[in-house]
Amino acid sequence: MRTALITGSGRREGLGFETARQLGAQGFHVILSARRLEQVKPLAAELTGQGIAASTVQLDLLDPASAAAAKSQVETQFGKLEVLVNNAAMLVGPADVADKDMDELLLEFQTNVVGTWSVTQQFLPLLVTSGHGRIVNVSSGAGSFWDPDHGLVNFPGFTMARFGDMPIPSYALTKAALNGLTIKMAKELERDNILVNSVCPGMTATHPGPEGFARPVADSAKGIVWAATLPDGGPTGLFFRDGKQLPW
Repeated sequence: MRTALITGSGRREGLGFETARQLGAQGFHVILSARRLEQVKPLAAELTGQGIAASTVQLDLLDPASAAAAKSQVETQFGKLEVLVNNAAMLVGPADVADKDMDELLLEFQTNVVGTWSVTQQFLPLLVTSGHGRIVNVSSGAGSFWDPDHGLVNFPGFTMARFGDMPIPSYALTKAALNGLTIKMAKELERDNILVNSVCPGMTATHPGPEGFARPVADSAKGIVWAATLPDGGPTGLFFRDGKQLPW
């Protein structure tokens, strides 16, 4: 059975869990991960109740020892990994250059960029072993200079060129860096038949309550699943939303 690990999948309303559900429906054994196991255990049980093969692993992006232990657990249980979805991220509201807290800034980059790199580094041997690994870095149109529509009808999007008087959040800068990391990974891992792409899920209703202009999580997760299940020879090193390439 093909295996897929999804980071940051500890919220039922979140993209990570919905991505796991959709991959599980396609026959993957999905591995839900979060900083605390109690976050993912009931969610894995829920998927199992739906006939989906699911398990859990504790994984903290900011703790290399946690990532190493998670890799060891997956290797012992499965011996390989077909898909790694780097979904976990930290989002902090916008702040002016003059006012931004530097410790907060470092934490954002450590989580969204360095943590993603660290986790990928740990699981890379298992992806290579699979013979056709797929890495999906969940990014954002906010990290692009120009995004035509941000995936929404009649909504201009939160791109760097369109923030107007509102300060560009450092979250957007981390996602721009993540897109650059995607290119680096894709070029270096192509020799191992590993495809690496960034995906913007669009503005998504990941919290309970009215969706407003955000779209349902199930719709946004489809693009992540698409990138996770690309055939051999598919695109790599690119930025997508809903299977369509985005400029950034």
